[in-house]
Amino acid sequence: MEKYKVEDDVYKDPSKEQIPRFGKIAIDMRFITPEQLTEALAEQAEDSFSNKPHRPIGKILFDHGWITRDEISFIVLRLFNPEDLSQWIFHST
Repeated sequence: MEKYKVEDDVYKDPSKEQIPRFGKIAIDMRFITPEQLTEALAEQAEDSFSNKPHRPIGKILFDHGWITRDEISFIVLRLFNPEDLSQWIFHST
């Protein structure tokens, strides 16, 4: 098995398919509620309409205290490399 290198994904842009998955994973893992995600998405849209700088949904959730940095890291790992995540959880020493 080839070892995953972090630098392989450093410049990887999240696809439109992955963005909605962040919220779904956060809800599925019970890190946030559907209502919190809805509120964060509304805030993100409001920022966009107000020409404010874009904030990722994870940043908005974190700013409200609804999600931790560790939970964000878990979701990002799951989005970009689910195979490595399962190895880390089930085979770490």
